[in-house]
Amino acid sequence: MEKEENILGYEKIGKLMRKFSIPCIISLLVNSLYNIVDQIFIGWGVGYLGNGATNVVFPITMICLAFSLMFGDGASAYLSLKLGEKKKKEAAKGVGNGIVVSTIVSILLCIISLIFLPILLNLFGCTENLKDYAVGYGYIICIGLPFSMIGTTLNSIIRADGSPKYAMISMVLGAILNIILDPIFIFVFKMGVQGAAIATVISQILTFIINVLYIKKFKNVVIDKENLKLKFSVVKKVSLLGISSFITQMSFVFVVAVENNLLAKYGASSKFGSEIPITVLGIVMKISQILNSIIVGIAVGAQPILGYNYGAEKYDRVKGTLKIVLILSTIISVVAFILFQTIPDKLITIFGSGDANYMEFACLSFRIYLLLCICNGIQIPSGIFFQAIGKSTKSIILSLSRQILFLMPALVVLGKIFGINGILYAGPFADGLAFVISVILLIIQVKNLKNSNVASKIIENDVSINEKLSKNVVITISREYGSGGRYVGRLIAEKLGIKLYDKEFIKKIAEETGLSEEYVENNEQKREALSALNSGYYFGLSNSDELFVKESELIKEVSSNKSCVIVGRCADFILKDKDNVIKVFVYSNIDDKIKRATKIYGFDKKIAEKEIKRIDKLRANHYKYYTDKEWNDYSNYDICINSDVLGVEKSADMICNMVKEKMGI
Repeated sequence: MEKEENILGYEKIGKLMRKFSIPCIISLLVNSLYNIVDQIFIGWGVGYLGNGATNVVFPITMICLAFSLMFGDGASAYLSLKLGEKKKKEAAKGVGNGIVVSTIVSILLCIISLIFLPILLNLFGCTENLKDYAVGYGYIICIGLPFSMIGTTLNSIIRADGSPKYAMISMVLGAILNIILDPIFIFVFKMGVQGAAIATVISQILTFIINVLYIKKFKNVVIDKENLKLKFSVVKKVSLLGISSFITQMSFVFVVAVENNLLAKYGASSKFGSEIPITVLGIVMKISQILNSIIVGIAVGAQPILGYNYGAEKYDRVKGTLKIVLILSTIISVVAFILFQTIPDKLITIFGSGDANYMEFACLSFRIYLLLCICNGIQIPSGIFFQAIGKSTKSIILSLSRQILFLMPALVVLGKIFGINGILYAGPFADGLAFVISVILLIIQVKNLKNSNVASKIIENDVSINEKLSKNVVITISREYGSGGRYVGRLIAEKLGIKLYDKEFIKKIAEETGLSEEYVENNEQKREALSALNSGYYFGLSNSDELFVKESELIKEVSSNKSCVIVGRCADFILKDKDNVIKVFVYSNIDDKIKRATKIYGFDKKIAEKEIKRIDKLRANHYKYYTDKEWNDYSNYDICINSDVLGVEKSADMICNMVKEKMGI
């Protein structure tokens, strides 16, 4: 029966965008509104000093959010990956460990924050005038950190389990409760910033309770006591899968810390003082975060559409999706730009009133700091686009360039030259440079896209082979690039009269996934070093994960039916529990690999050495990511052989003799 094509490959792009982007936008906006709502009521009930206090406490909550997203997004990706491999017990272990480690870390961070709160506030730019407000607000927020962190971790996992609406509802209900309780505690009970903090914590507890209740309702796994026992290897894997989310959040923490301290320093020597700049720019950044949430939601919603069609070589659909994303994001950015430039005074008064200096600095901040916010419509989607098509290095560069590479140095340098105005100029400076890099990389990538669609793949049936072995045996060949390992595998198959599985997998995987053969060949068994930094969970498996899952299924299938030789693809690990498997690693020294590469592939000597090291590194990363083991650790294999000592033919003979000896032939 013909396999039905993935909906991502044929459904109208607009319909797919609505299906995936709208829930993302809502979830991200709800997250942004949690802090915005507090600021609005505090501004009217306490004054701008109260808002300034929340801005110096904000980095503490962001640090905790970074950890909770690392464990939540990591456990989500682990769940999707293991479910794809049909390993429900391991999937449950990952979810259980993610929840437990998030709980432990949240309690530790709560204790540390409560003990060292005054010191932490000083690090994040707290002034004497803000101290009392910040301490009163901060202690209550710190008490609620475990509820906030565990709730956020569970929220990511619930989405991965196939219940995004449940996850969204739990967040929305918490946000609504926060909106209701804020005015009650601030205006009715006259509790000021402490009242806002209490309202926030109660709202977080509601989300926490709703999400905890879901643990008994998981669709794909069962969480029992055994799955809640910590296992270091699982925690490590979960953390690595979520490291992208952690780095993104922590980069924001560093920026806010540096910015607050510089605002306090240079503001003190200006007519605005220290507190007005800290308060105003904090509000301005949170308003701009609403803009960014919508843009990120649009782009993230398009991520699975871009990734699938790029892999399937349906480049017209890739270009069409990218065009829609960029147009929508640019429209949002243009509208925001117009608002920031024309009515900044109206926007800032939403968060309470202030004196003439307060209003003047607010208008300057919107008009200068967000001068090039229009560039976000290109820069943000570009980073997510490169992530979707598997270009991890480019994605990381674009994701971190604005905050780390450009903004932080600009804050320091321009602040020293121009004082408080220099801090504001740093915003458009960073936005402009990040935009230029995004456009250059985007144009180059789009030009490289071919206007072609994937033709149907005809899969040849395995040719029946008269096997010479009386017992079923599987030989797995792991090999360094240029070592001749693939040829050794072919010789073994010929000498033993059994089937060789190597590039045959590519055709079968292409049919199973809808991805093109070229894409499969170029992306299987290879993983960039920075890929782990760019693997935040949004929608199911990435193309790379799907390739591994499908290859694992095929390897188990072919190895269970007949004797065969399997080249690469982590087959030694996938079949580690089988007693009829002989695991081989073929290597050779660099000079011999260079000679072979120049002779067989026609490389120049210098290019050959560089390519050998690059491919071996990608293979090692791939093996490490999916097995948690070192690719060139000889203890993983039954026999490791230097193909240049005896030559590839005699190396094959030696392995064949070993097979016959083991199988009693």
